[in-house]
Amino acid sequence: MLIKEADKLRALGLAVIQTESQAVATLAERIDDAFVQACEYMLKCEGRIVVIGMGKSGHIGSKIAATLASTGNPAFFVHPGEASHGDLGMITTKDVVLALSNSGETVEILTILPLIKRLSVPLIALTGNKISTLAQMATVNIDVSVEKEACPLGLAPTSSTTASLVMGDALAIALLEAKGFSAEDFALSHPGGSLGRRLLLLSRDIMHTGNEMPTVPITATLRDALLEMTRKSLGMTVVVDHGLHIAGIFTDGDLRRILDKKVDIHSTMIIDVMTTACQTVSTEALAVEALSVMQDSKITVVVVVDAKYTLKGVLHMHDLLRARVV
Repeated sequence: MLIKEADKLRALGLAVIQTESQAVATLAERIDDAFVQACEYMLKCEGRIVVIGMGKSGHIGSKIAATLASTGNPAFFVHPGEASHGDLGMITTKDVVLALSNSGETVEILTILPLIKRLSVPLIALTGNKISTLAQMATVNIDVSVEKEACPLGLAPTSSTTASLVMGDALAIALLEAKGFSAEDFALSHPGGSLGRRLLLLSRDIMHTGNEMPTVPITATLRDALLEMTRKSLGMTVVVDHGLHIAGIFTDGDLRRILDKKVDIHSTMIIDVMTTACQTVSTEALAVEALSVMQDSKITVVVVVDAKYTLKGVLHMHDLLRARVV
């Protein structure tokens, strides 16, 4: 590609970003009484926030609905064209409607406005025309007008859709803060995400239990412990009494430390070479807490216990990796 052509493409891309940045910057002065009223209606909503929009505004509306839903405000998107053919039944008298239309004259939205008004539900509009039909019929209209589109032809929705998206995010985050929505609440609606795993996954959910736990009794020899470590492949074994109370732990590290002592693995008792103080976490501890213990102590495995210090499981760093906690 010629240098002049490359420079032209860079200049065009930069112009788009500058135009849209300016459009977003002007929104700051639109966080006014109308914005506050819109938030208040949505905070009082006993049903769901129903978002409608056509074309590119519809795509933006779908994203806004998803953001609202993921931040503690039940919401969903309804296509206005489908609404006039039966989907309007999704809207109840307890809902709030959020309508997006840059022109404020989108035919498919205007067609269903009388039906929305008949339900007596609050209608919040995001429009680029304060004197449009939609803006005038709305309970609250938020101005998202832009000076110009980033498209050089002034045709493709660019700056206008960006402005609507940013205002939708502003509404969603304002509601999140007002409701005291926490990281834990967010995790509950995102159990498959990394935050959900870090805030919801407990040690007991991923630990090794039952026959998968490497354990030997306090009467075991060093040979017994080594065989158990080999069978379970976790690089350690827990030493327990008959009630599964923890007496100590023996790890690969302990083995390396006693190699120079020329001990007899057949006659040496595990209780004589084990480490009595081992790192433990509760069964109810978050997996991320177990990770913190491992990192702080520079170890790769922790023992999971109940309130009576009874062995319940063993958690290895590899388990945390598999669960994508790390």
